[in-house]
Amino acid sequence: EPTELALNEWNLKGLDLPDVSIINSYRKERVVRQLQENKLDAVLLFDPLNIRYATGTSNMLLWNTHNPFRSCLIFDDGHCILWDYQESTHYINSNYLYIDEVRTGASMFYFAKGDNVKSAAEKFSNQVYQVFDKKGKHSKKLAIDKIMLDGFKSLESRDFKIENGEKIMEHARSIKSAEEIKAMRCSISACETSMHIMEREIKPGMSENDIWSILHSENIKRGGEWIETRLLSSGTKTNPWFQECGSRVLQNNEIVAFDTDLVGCYSICTDISRTWWIGDKEPTKEMKDDYRIALEHIQENAELVAPGVPFKDLTFKGHQLDDMYKKQQYSCRFHGVGLCDEFPLIAYPEDYEEGAFDYVLQPGMTLCVEALISREHGEFSIKLEDQLLVTDSGFENLTSYPFDKKFLKQHSDSLLAFSSENQKEIIIKSDKQSELNDVIY
Repeated sequence: EPTELALNEWNLKGLDLPDVSIINSYRKERVVRQLQENKLDAVLLFDPLNIRYATGTSNMLLWNTHNPFRSCLIFDDGHCILWDYQESTHYINSNYLYIDEVRTGASMFYFAKGDNVKSAAEKFSNQVYQVFDKKGKHSKKLAIDKIMLDGFKSLESRDFKIENGEKIMEHARSIKSAEEIKAMRCSISACETSMHIMEREIKPGMSENDIWSILHSENIKRGGEWIETRLLSSGTKTNPWFQECGSRVLQNNEIVAFDTDLVGCYSICTDISRTWWIGDKEPTKEMKDDYRIALEHIQENAELVAPGVPFKDLTFKGHQLDDMYKKQQYSCRFHGVGLCDEFPLIAYPEDYEEGAFDYVLQPGMTLCVEALISREHGEFSIKLEDQLLVTDSGFENLTSYPFDKKFLKQHSDSLLAFSSENQKEIIIKSDKQSELNDVIY
């Protein structure tokens, strides 16, 4: 739950709070609709984020990611059974109206069951079989997202017709309701306020871990949960990208680049990236040039976003990188975002796979637009990323964190000439957000 600190900040910013009960009802309906459209009897979930989406519940989530003790079975009529660490009846006795029964016994991993893991899998699959039989689901069409090997074999031996549950859940999660968008706005606001504090406190002589810990701390202070990666680096360590933050000490007149990958308030992911210049001199011309390219990349590609646009257009249209940047370009141009990075992944032309994502954008989808401008054998990289909402007529940039003007000084005129009215509005909104953060702190 968000803390008083977060609630007070959102009140100052005029943000509407989401109704969590409406969110949970909508998500349950999305799962049931996917089952019905795909003519499946039920979906069996082990992924903690899918369980959270379908039921609104969470229990030791990070531990659960590598110790799968929870499971959830949802039928095409909405009937829901949750297997938990123990029979937690408070789920039924409180506001969790989406759970009809709570059981235990879904642990089928070696740490918990040792050499009896096969027997544990047989007991669990027998429970599932009995529920199907009781409901008269003799076709036994069951989707599963992630399951331990012995569990899969045991269910298969009982003649369940197993389908891909990840596809069911990714498509269910891809369209956000109005209340989910309210929650995302709040999560982004809390993340950006935390970023503002991190930028204010950063100075030469701090280690990358020192800097990154500020974002962690401020996220938790506002009711956030965790950060999925450790993608903050400085100076020459920014090239190549994907080096995790560590003990390297930031020097005067160096770049700091980071990707938030932050699971914040309401369990919503805020995935935005910025690159800052820390020092009393100016960035080099090469840095400014590459920063301009990164900004053009995300802004021009964002302009592609509108309902009905094929995912393929997001790959092959818009801003394309020069050959000198392709060797170390980012792993995708866009990706979905919700509880975490989600469907779809929009690749660069060089990585495009025909038939993998033959879909179109729909209102309510939320996407992150990416740019990594990184020269092979270079001394720095520029990382920028914004979070977008697909609207009925185009897109809205949900991100308001300002871009670093130190990189833009010599390019400000050409940048405004390039920018559309929507992009000018983004820059203005970013400045206003920064001013508001200055007032709060």
